[in-house]
Amino acid sequence: MVNWVVSLAGPRCVSLEPCPADPLGPGQVRVRTCYSGISAGTELTLYRGSNPRLSKDWDDATRMFVPRQAPAAYPVIGFGYEEVGEIVEVAADVADRHPGQVVWGIWGHRAEAVVPAGAVQPLARGLDPLTAVFARPGAIALTAVLAGDLHLGDWVGVFGQGVIGLLATRLAALSGARVVAVDRVPARLDFATRFGARRVVDAAVDSAAAVLHGATDGRGADVCLELSGSYPALHEAIRATTHAGRVVAAGFYQGYALGLGLGEEFHHNRIQLVAAQISGPTPAPGTAGRWTGPRIAHTFMDLVAEGSVDPLPLVSHVVDAGAVADALALLDRGDGDVLQVVLRF
Repeated sequence: MVNWVVSLAGPRCVSLEPCPADPLGPGQVRVRTCYSGISAGTELTLYRGSNPRLSKDWDDATRMFVPRQAPAAYPVIGFGYEEVGEIVEVAADVADRHPGQVVWGIWGHRAEAVVPAGAVQPLARGLDPLTAVFARPGAIALTAVLAGDLHLGDWVGVFGQGVIGLLATRLAALSGARVVAVDRVPARLDFATRFGARRVVDAAVDSAAAVLHGATDGRGADVCLELSGSYPALHEAIRATTHAGRVVAAGFYQGYALGLGLGEEFHHNRIQLVAAQISGPTPAPGTAGRWTGPRIAHTFMDLVAEGSVDPLPLVSHVVDAGAVADALALLDRGDGDVLQVVLRF
């Protein structure tokens, strides 16, 4: 049997390639992929060649990037983390999964995968399988919201209204925050209003800091979430935040920090700057040990199942997996009408 997997041979050089099918071992299931969403953040850094893991090694012991000792980074095979598929085979010792079950998880852009049974989660009955490609982006958004430690009535700026930013806008609104959504794409700001934003700011026209200070009698936002990965946006989020307030930096920032002036409002207003990243526990006060990665992902999917969050309108393009090069080029161009791009296997 032949499997198919997305392979990145170098910057902006991607294709769907044949590969051998993996054998099924004890405790495992074979999943045939239905859909695999493309991340416009992490995956574009691999596609563009800017991801630090391409030029440096990550040392698990010290949790530091160190000079690269490993072989060349390319090809990068089977990247991706937004998958949904159907179980087609289970090992004899697996009792809680069965063929025909639709499941979501992380197994990369490939036509099928053999994974531990516990690594895939059943899709709630009645949900469109496309909703499950948002399990990981939704978890990233919820991680940022938890890190912000939002409270009922807080004024919260959400900078960047891509897929994760829009989900964060919705989750922050559900938390009782008064959300001001910031982006440069008017169509995305329209989505933000539909997702619960009280106000929107076109950053190409207005200062988000001025709008947030004006909305709060001059205080500034209680919390700002920066999800665009842009250093100038992070700088503006800091400017928009009240004295001793909190800014959550949840974007995947690339290169050196051009446009970020830490000697200005950050220093003088003693802004608390925290990083939110999906692979670790949330830094929100008092949550240690409770909000684990699996709980965060399941909570987001529970919100989808109960109808509190509807991510399907964010699917802007569904393309055949064989056209993956076109799909990534589409995201790379950054057109304003592009949100969640999904590969169909």
